Amino acid sequence: MARVLDTTYHDRRLAQRLGNDPEFRAEFERQRREIAQIDTVVRQLDELRRGAGISKAELARAIGKEPSTIRRFFTAEVNPELKTVAAVADALGAKVEVVASKNRRPKRTPRAATA
Repeated sequence: MARVLDTTYHDRRLAQRLGNDPEFRAEFERQRREIAQIDTVVRQLDELRRGAGISKAELARAIGKEPSTIRRFFTAEVNPELKTVAAVADALGAKVEVVASKNRRPKRTPRAATA
């Protein structure tokens, strides 16, 4: 029987920090959005791969990577390099595109003083 991990302390601590620390909450939400976007891209590429009937090993050979790298790309919680994402997309006949969100404006960062 699998042992169930008790995360109640962590969950309570996280909820407390999210409720009491606006900077922590903003960074937490930013990272959540970032992870969700990466997951979406990887899922879409995996759907294209399966739809094309290409194995992970075949895809790895097509882009000059080790099969274990592609297995991790599609199954592990990793932050893939953009170069790998672009190579996988190209091998699958797709392209990577950045689209501005209609409901969010980019934050302006203060410019550094130049000497």
